[in-house]
Amino acid sequence: MHANFHRLVERCEQFNQQKQARALAVMSRYGQQVFQLLPVLLHYHHPLLPGYVPGDVPAGVCHFLPNQRQQQFIDELCQAANGHQGLEHGQNEIFGLYSMGSTSSIGQSRHSDLDVWVCYSHRMEPERVAWLQQKCLLISQWAEQRQVELNLFLIPDNKFRTDNQQLVEGESCGSAQHLLLLDEFYRSHLRIAGKKLVWMFAPGKLGPQYDRFVAEQFAKGTLNTDEWLDLGGFDRIPAEEYFGSALWQLYKSIDSPYKAVLKTVLMEAYSHEYPDTKLLCRHLKGHFHTAERLDERQDHYMLMLEKVTGYLKSIGDDKRLDLVRRCFYLKVSEGLDLSQDCDDQDQDSWRRTRINQLVLAWGWSTEKVALLNDRANWKVEEVKSAYGELLEALMQSYRNLIQFARRNNISESINPEDIGILSRKLYAAFENLPGKVQLINLHIAPDLGEPDISLVQVPEGRLNKAGWYLYKYGLTPADIIGRSQLEYSGYAGKLIAWAHFNGLLVTDTRLHLFNQNTDVSQRHLQEYCGDLARLFPVRTPSPSNLSLSRPCEVRQLGIFLNLEQDPTAHWHGRPIEFNARTSDPFSFGQQLENLVGSLDLLYRNSWDEIRTLHFNGPTAVVDALTTILGKMHQGANAPESLQVFCYSRNFRSLIRTRFEQLINECIGLRLAKEQGSTVKTLLLGSEEYSIFFERRGVSVQQRKGAISDPVPRQKPTHKTLRLDQQEGKPVPEVVDVYASEGLMQFFFEDSGEDYNLYILDEANRVEVYRQVAGSKDELVQSINRFYTSDQQVAGQSHFAHFNLPQYYEIVAKDGQQRVLPYRTVKEDRDDSRPCPAS
Repeated sequence: MHANFHRLVERCEQFNQQKQARALAVMSRYGQQVFQLLPVLLHYHHPLLPGYVPGDVPAGVCHFLPNQRQQQFIDELCQAANGHQGLEHGQNEIFGLYSMGSTSSIGQSRHSDLDVWVCYSHRMEPERVAWLQQKCLLISQWAEQRQVELNLFLIPDNKFRTDNQQLVEGESCGSAQHLLLLDEFYRSHLRIAGKKLVWMFAPGKLGPQYDRFVAEQFAKGTLNTDEWLDLGGFDRIPAEEYFGSALWQLYKSIDSPYKAVLKTVLMEAYSHEYPDTKLLCRHLKGHFHTAERLDERQDHYMLMLEKVTGYLKSIGDDKRLDLVRRCFYLKVSEGLDLSQDCDDQDQDSWRRTRINQLVLAWGWSTEKVALLNDRANWKVEEVKSAYGELLEALMQSYRNLIQFARRNNISESINPEDIGILSRKLYAAFENLPGKVQLINLHIAPDLGEPDISLVQVPEGRLNKAGWYLYKYGLTPADIIGRSQLEYSGYAGKLIAWAHFNGLLVTDTRLHLFNQNTDVSQRHLQEYCGDLARLFPVRTPSPSNLSLSRPCEVRQLGIFLNLEQDPTAHWHGRPIEFNARTSDPFSFGQQLENLVGSLDLLYRNSWDEIRTLHFNGPTAVVDALTTILGKMHQGANAPESLQVFCYSRNFRSLIRTRFEQLINECIGLRLAKEQGSTVKTLLLGSEEYSIFFERRGVSVQQRKGAISDPVPRQKPTHKTLRLDQQEGKPVPEVVDVYASEGLMQFFFEDSGEDYNLYILDEANRVEVYRQVAGSKDELVQSINRFYTSDQQVAGQSHFAHFNLPQYYEIVAKDGQQRVLPYRTVKEDRDDSRPCPAS
């Protein structure tokens, strides 16, 4: 061990106590309570304790001795337990509790979450691990009731000596990171209770000799297993990890963009040094071995800033360097009043002092600092600018890491199911598609509400592009002249949706309208805003991993009729003639008029995307029906909520009720699990249409001839290809059930030593390959490499390649075929608790 081993042990204990005090000083009162009581809850096993689970639950934290506050809690609990003199704890089956992440660093704020590793023996019976997992989940729920985000991760002591077989789950990185996760743990850990970590005291550059060296220390008695925990060392970080880590950090950027930029550039800096990467955990250990006091050289956030600064300077990237500094400033100054004078009695004085020193060294102007300090008051202009900068920086890092992966000819170590989950989440969050409502406020500013919102329509033939423009001001010349629009769209409904979901449109927002050739009215637009707000909450719970691994489904659906074009708007003084035969609003009165002039669809899907679609003209109804039904695959769940709204001047209730009846009937036909080919006829004005419902698609054909003619026998021109007759062998029905427009899908079906492969493209066309030999894993990796290549289609956004294919396995269970997300052959489907987030 290190020459000053015993002195280092004393110093480690001293520094750990100082870091605990520093961490507690930043926390809220409830945060302090959760942090201090956590070892008590895991040390003892009693029905009166939060997180109690009946059964032989592992308990007892090695070397835990309660402090005064903890002992007071224990004594009060004993009194409540009918005067029991003490609580029984387990046989010290929990090796240690260690927080990681921002805790105790300059990056910790009052609202920082608490990520804690609960380390245990890999020899513990799986059933008891499951009980401990259940207890940890209940403790996390107890903390959540106190507004504290506590994430407890079960870590077996051999985790980093075995293949990573975990899955992305919640705050867990799954297979996206492994040894890079251990690097972050070693550089950021804080021991709450339990054994000391061997790695911190081992010489710095043992490399592949680390395990042998540590085994010798245990054999000689320098170390003993009762006091020391060894999670392993680093031979080298495989190049494969950088791709997964970059994908994970991009995923985390949805909720923490400023921290994600820092960590993504750090991965880029690491890859730049490959294969001789200078890990920050080794850098920090070197400081620890020579330090006499706890200083900024042992603050892992400061080390991260130093690392990425050196890298960006070395490649001359001043633009991203400025952004990284701003990201760091916004992250570490959260919750601090930087105008307050530094006072030695103030627990935050060391943070203020260091931040002010950095600002001075960077040469920032007073105006720049003031703008950053005013982030709580940022509005849509500042947020749009920040959003663009953050995305560009993240994508630059991702592109550089993809190039690194290709230079080193690596395959992805991240498993296909995790790739699907992470890429699908990124695609849903960032891909800018026609009709999609882009959410720009990635926790950048707290409130984007505006007092005034204006919609201005520009007709054809003017200098500006025809369509609708959204402004955040009123319509008086003094307000709007010289102002830039916030958003443009071809239809008004999307702009209102954008303002609603991005938080600009609030209860007391005044709406202004200037339009020239549509039937949109101020009153109807106000009604639309209210209907939208009641039907669609701005935020919903994040989609589950199961949802992200399956084809997306429509969850919430709103249909808005005649907002822009209302055939009844100009009926003033006109006699209306209709009877029982001509009362259908799609073919109304003696003139057989279609009373639906425009139709807006707005839906939120199971990947948490928000999409808008607009249709007008005589075929708006069938166009909208076939489009929205095409977003639903056979056997999917029906929308959780569906409402139809109508803004007609006349016959509003009749039109709404008829369309609601029609859409519900069509959705029922589309989603029916047992279905042949079904045809529904629909009269629009004087024209009749046939809608064809088949296993993998919906199509429409206009009937020719008189409306009394029978339905023609010819197939619809846009009918999707039927597969069940190909090659004389049917494609498994479950493939049709999972067919989903807009993405590539690969289905593997084992067939003896070989397998059958069914490939569905974005239009649900199929290719069938039977008796395929070779490795499924290699096929999946090669396909993913192609989809993450640099080849971009003109006009396509940087995030287009995140719409990676989905991979499935067809398996038989209880005599029925089921579809499961594809995972690599080495993995077991009954996984234990995933690894924690970084």
